[in-house]
Amino acid sequence: MKHPTASRRARHRRALALVGTLAVAAAATVAVLQAIPAANGTVTVPSGAPVVGAAYQPTAADGFIPENERPTVFDDSSPAVANLNPDLLDALRAAAERAERDGVEFRVNSGWRAPAYQQRLLDDATAEYGSEEEAARWVATPTTSAHVTGDAVDLGPDTALDWLAQHGDRFGLCQIYANERWHYELRPDAEVHGCPQMYADPTDDPRMQS
Repeated sequence: MKHPTASRRARHRRALALVGTLAVAAAATVAVLQAIPAANGTVTVPSGAPVVGAAYQPTAADGFIPENERPTVFDDSSPAVANLNPDLLDALRAAAERAERDGVEFRVNSGWRAPAYQQRLLDDATAEYGSEEEAARWVATPTTSAHVTGDAVDLGPDTALDWLAQHGDRFGLCQIYANERWHYELRPDAEVHGCPQMYADPTDDPRMQS
């Protein structure tokens, strides 16, 4: 008869071996599952690894601007700024230089956007507002958006918007939509005749109907 202590040690060793075997098997199972494509064509992979077929995520090259990195209108390193229409950019910089004398700084929340980025914004707005019709009051399609052509810029902060509401027409800079006080475009005639009447929202803009 084996000593009781020896028997317990033997059972303990067998239990540890079994746990080790199960752990290896579990790891192998996870590895296999991570390589199985999902129904939408994506592949589940460990956190931090690239995902094939993942949803489009805009980058700086597409005109994306992180919330904590808003550039000024003088920042040529930002594609969202550098790819704006040259005439619009000149007007923005002239206005910004004048506003600086009043202690006001312009920051770009969004400027030029790649078509794919514009489509992503439209898709997100449709999901948020529940319909394409409601989303259209805030986000244009890639084929109609003035951001995609570099002819529009969304500015901040509020001090800049207040300044532009008073002085923007002197530089041909006009708020276009009543529901978007941050959205500015160039209207050269405004320097003489003032800014044209605003549209209620983008759905009221004939350019959005094409």
